[in-house]
Amino acid sequence: MNLIKYISIVALTTLFLSCGHNHKEGDGHDHGDGHDHSSHAESESDGHDDHGHETHEEGGLHLSLDQAKTVGLKFGDFSSIKVNDYVKATGVLGLPANAHSSISAKASGIIRGTKKFVEGGYVKKGELIAHLENPDFIVIQQEYLEIQAELALQRLEVDRQKTLVDGNAGIERDLQRAEAKAKILSTKASGISKQLEYLGIATVDLTPNNIRDRIAITSPTGGYISTIDFHNGMYAERSTTLMDIISSQHLHLELDVFENDIAKVKQGLKISYSVPALGNKMFEGSVNVIGKEFNGQAKTVRVHGHLEGDKPQFIKDLFVNAKIWLTDSTVDALPEKAVITDGATSFIFVASDDPNAEEIEFEKLSVIPGSTSDGYTAVKLVDPIPAGMKIVTEGAYYIYAQSKVGELAHEH
Repeated sequence: MNLIKYISIVALTTLFLSCGHNHKEGDGHDHGDGHDHSSHAESESDGHDDHGHETHEEGGLHLSLDQAKTVGLKFGDFSSIKVNDYVKATGVLGLPANAHSSISAKASGIIRGTKKFVEGGYVKKGELIAHLENPDFIVIQQEYLEIQAELALQRLEVDRQKTLVDGNAGIERDLQRAEAKAKILSTKASGISKQLEYLGIATVDLTPNNIRDRIAITSPTGGYISTIDFHNGMYAERSTTLMDIISSQHLHLELDVFENDIAKVKQGLKISYSVPALGNKMFEGSVNVIGKEFNGQAKTVRVHGHLEGDKPQFIKDLFVNAKIWLTDSTVDALPEKAVITDGATSFIFVASDDPNAEEIEFEKLSVIPGSTSDGYTAVKLVDPIPAGMKIVTEGAYYIYAQSKVGELAHEH
């Protein structure tokens, strides 16, 4: 756009100057040597160029206050901002293996009382998914209660045999048999209790009055549903996967960095990224792990990043654009439009800060530009700014274009 603007100004100026000096013989203008040039000299000595811009000595450029106001000229000073170098990277929102969980049937049975779930929906840790029904659950609870009753009776027998032995009326072998049988019953009761607890049946309050034929299937963790493989009335075998869940708490960045840039990337560097499918909002992260495997086909190395602050909407494997910031230093910077580049040189315009002046005279100072970020460019001065001068922060390109017009007019 800047180039188009410049070409347009040059073309119009050249056309205007050409028309202004294209005289025919006898029209009152004489270009021959030794003739009177007073009218032409008078025109050049009136202090204005052909465009109405005030010009003075060669190489200078002056604008009236009205002209400066018309073009929106503004002055300012350096700003101390963080302008960083960065490495570009692309990748996806990924998940580690431990972020995936499956809900499986703990025993064979029929699925009953399922809730309405859809893929992409969220389930909380411990949330009821469905019930699993099987008459065998009744049998194992009954067996546990029977063994508990028999164990209680056997313990009484152990106490009776101890009393007889202590009174020299019993036989030591009978006491030992009673104790051994009590241990066997206790072991069986403990084993069945563990089985019931695995199924989700608490044995502490289990009585003949609350034996049930179904157990609850609950989510072992919170997360988003990725697959659903069950329905009401379905017969499920033991260990059948009923639902897969992905935990968004472990969501991270999986970025691909080109081999020429990987040496610059260090653990802990800040990352800014966007998810184009979700809009232009920028999110923050940091480099966590730098991969040790080189992708020979893509010429990249995988870099894993932690998410920080606000996180994007969870959709696994969404494409992301990212910048890995290499430095975080504070530098003197100017608005990007204040720095003009002409070929291999860069410069800024400065002017006297005199509120009583009727016109503004500009000077051009060479600078060395650095990195650009968020509309600001790091700048180093080649020569110091003269005392009493301020930097043109808006309208610098207009001054540059007018200076080029002046050069063309002078050459003509």
